[in-house]
Amino acid sequence: MENGNPLSFFGGGEGGFSYQLSNTSWFWIPCLFTAEEIASTVVMYVALLMFIQFGASEVMAAVQSALLFLPWVMKSYLYSKVKKAASFKFYLHLDEILMFLCLMGMAIYILEAKVQVWVLFAFFFVLSLLCAWHEMLSRLYYRRMLIPLQQQLFLGTKQFSSQVAQVITYGVLIIVAGFFEVFFRSYQKAWAMESSLVAGGFLLVLALNFFCLPYMRVYSPYRHETLANAMRNEWQVLGRIRQKPHVAQVLLSLFLLLLPQALMFNTRLFFLLDATEEGGLGCSVQDVGFAQGTIGVIAFSIGIVLGRILMKRRGKGKMFWLSAVVLTLSPLSYLLMALEPPVNNMPYLCCMTFCAQLCFGFGLNICDVFVSYISEQRYRNVTNYLYVPMVASLMLVPMTLSGWLCTLLGYPIYFMLSVAIAPVAWLILASSKTKKILIKDE
Repeated sequence: MENGNPLSFFGGGEGGFSYQLSNTSWFWIPCLFTAEEIASTVVMYVALLMFIQFGASEVMAAVQSALLFLPWVMKSYLYSKVKKAASFKFYLHLDEILMFLCLMGMAIYILEAKVQVWVLFAFFFVLSLLCAWHEMLSRLYYRRMLIPLQQQLFLGTKQFSSQVAQVITYGVLIIVAGFFEVFFRSYQKAWAMESSLVAGGFLLVLALNFFCLPYMRVYSPYRHETLANAMRNEWQVLGRIRQKPHVAQVLLSLFLLLLPQALMFNTRLFFLLDATEEGGLGCSVQDVGFAQGTIGVIAFSIGIVLGRILMKRRGKGKMFWLSAVVLTLSPLSYLLMALEPPVNNMPYLCCMTFCAQLCFGFGLNICDVFVSYISEQRYRNVTNYLYVPMVASLMLVPMTLSGWLCTLLGYPIYFMLSVAIAPVAWLILASSKTKKILIKDE
């Protein structure tokens, strides 16, 4: 042991790289995953709000928001090539510089031009591509720099920094954007200022990463693998997945469990923002930032951690049904608000949002069982299951259609539909013996 560090005598992470655990690890790990979460939050949550603010219909906003998930599906085909790279540090820095330029370019465009929603979507799609690339690079860098024991040591630090970045980006800064709208009396100037603040904060984190990320160089005999060969390897992985027994049954069960959440992912924001005469709650941007971006994100984080702890202590078999039921319950909160609108009642809105997101986070842990079975060892280390390509693929079509269905049915009936899907999912899950297949495989 060196310097009294009990972990210093271990070897390096993946690829044979030797890295001495030091005090700097407590700094570069939060910086790395904060950068990732800032940009990802802008793509997944802020983009939808901006589409609506700049005049997109709910149908089009839902379609565009869903399409932003495509890069997270497509990135899988580069996984084997990127994994065999000799070093990730340079590519991380390059990716972060491009993300900053994209954020700053979007801020300038919003301020200087008559904003077209399709151009705004183009900015967000490029940013989504860069985010997907960064997510893969950062996790591979993290796994190669640290051995599994060290990764477990910093798991809480990594997750905490990500959630704090999400609360600040989706919560605090959205509240600030609402105040900017009142101050400037222009949502265009408000969002230009908001985008500039996000770009400035990201630039600060980028600079910290540039100076703090440890240098690594690992020789890999496969680093010159061609892109075509990497994609062939990925198709072989998909072929093995298709050959697994009961894979169609397992995918159908997972789809039905995720369907209520996919239908609610975009429409909950429409419901908050729409005027009361249109069936919504008529919330301001500040209300959305506080209820969804702050209270909701905190509740989701608590649910994820609580569910993971119980899964680990009690086992996946005992927690399977509880997680499956809780996952599909969160639309019930929005149905209750649609039937009894919380007019000028922020505590009630926050309470219902907290319950909905807590259920979502808690139940989402069940995806670990499904993804481990379907993809074998492919994504066992992925903790944010929304980014797993298979799960994102299953949610993509319902998310795309959610705006149209919501407009067609109205909020009360739409939320009733989302709630009614839950018992159907439970019945099919019980009758198909999916649990027995999954847990036996575990």
